[in-house]
Amino acid sequence: MQVSVDTTSQIERRIKVQVPAAEIDEAVAARLKDAAKNVRMDGFRKGRVPMSVIRQRYGSEVRNEVVGEVMRERYVRAITDENLNPAGYPQIEAEVNETGKDLEFTATLEIYPEVELASIEGTEVERPVVEVTDADVDEMIETLRKQNAGWEEVERAAEDGDQLTIDFQGYLGDEPFEGGSAEGHDLVIGSGSFIPGFEEQLIGAKAGDDLELKVTFPEDYQAENLAGQEATFQVKVHAVKAQSLPEVDAEFVKQFGVEDGDLDRFRDEITKNMQREASQAVDNRVKQQVLEALKQANDIPVPQALIQQETDGLKRQAAQQFGLGEDFDVSQLPDELFAEQAKSRVQIGLLLAEVIKVNELDASDDEIKAKVEELAQQYQDPQQVVDYYMGNDQMKSQVKSAILEEKAVDALLEQATVKDVEMGYQEALAAAQQQGGDAEEADEAEGEASQA
Repeated sequence: MQVSVDTTSQIERRIKVQVPAAEIDEAVAARLKDAAKNVRMDGFRKGRVPMSVIRQRYGSEVRNEVVGEVMRERYVRAITDENLNPAGYPQIEAEVNETGKDLEFTATLEIYPEVELASIEGTEVERPVVEVTDADVDEMIETLRKQNAGWEEVERAAEDGDQLTIDFQGYLGDEPFEGGSAEGHDLVIGSGSFIPGFEEQLIGAKAGDDLELKVTFPEDYQAENLAGQEATFQVKVHAVKAQSLPEVDAEFVKQFGVEDGDLDRFRDEITKNMQREASQAVDNRVKQQVLEALKQANDIPVPQALIQQETDGLKRQAAQQFGLGEDFDVSQLPDELFAEQAKSRVQIGLLLAEVIKVNELDASDDEIKAKVEELAQQYQDPQQVVDYYMGNDQMKSQVKSAILEEKAVDALLEQATVKDVEMGYQEALAAAQQQGGDAEEADEAEGEASQA
């Protein structure tokens, strides 16, 4: 077997392989001879069909099978001998495939890039310093009250935040349009669940009122026949309801796992949860700055095969998120919607893998268990969570990936200049939420990193 390798780009290789004709012809002849033992054909006894007939009937099919197997086997041998690390499947094409001639084929493949990590020295990383205050806890308790609020009917004009029970019918000109009507619909003014301008016109309405509301659908409205159109809604108001907040008493706090109804313990639990959230927000903000600096310092080529794999994964996530069902064909979603994010994820994963390799990072079973125990504290039965994770190799692997990523970020952080910035609890969470897509991107890179 003769092999030559051409470098066509930083991450693309073209392998040319030549296999002696005798090897192919002998393999084809042997397979035809073996197949002839079981061939049944009119005019001949089983196993007595002449080889000339066997070759004429099955020769082409058998040769294709043999050539396919040989090309796959010789491709694997070639990349092993040449120490190539392919990223995805190759494109294999036979260039000479004729009886009596040497088989010649070409395999085009992408390989993992060789990464020489550049330092992020000089990067300034802002690290939020967050204190959860009593006022933050009071605000959280108020939020919990609103989430568990009821509605009580009132005899007054509707205000922002009230819930109205309405019937409505929408019209384009004099014609009602499909999907523009409902009866007994509960709508909270200010919720933003209706098109702009609709809810605001309900302020001041009373039970029994008949209203005519004029609105304009947004230009980017999902229903093309309504986008940018002016519409009129006939609305009947049946009831105006005000929010009724529950008292913060023993019965209220029992809903949140404080079985004895102790209010001080309730505040303590909320404070601990908020501190945990704040800590996660700080870590995510720091991590994202570090990973962005790592990407900027290391603009490595990314194999298209890996980008496509990640793109397909993002499509499946999107289909699941929007409830499109398991049978939905994700190929209907255009690649360009996900390609940039997919490329960034793959790049981060490759770079993190190199950071872990260079720094010889690892995670012991004790570290994994400690991390699981930390995560388990937010559940009602922590020990059950610990037992589940530690008894499941896949879950342990995920935790190990998270630990390796933390260690990699810490190693990178030593190269940067860290600046502490005081930040309120809500501000820190808002910043973390704004970076939500990027933080998720970093989390997804853990799988690549753990393969180092």
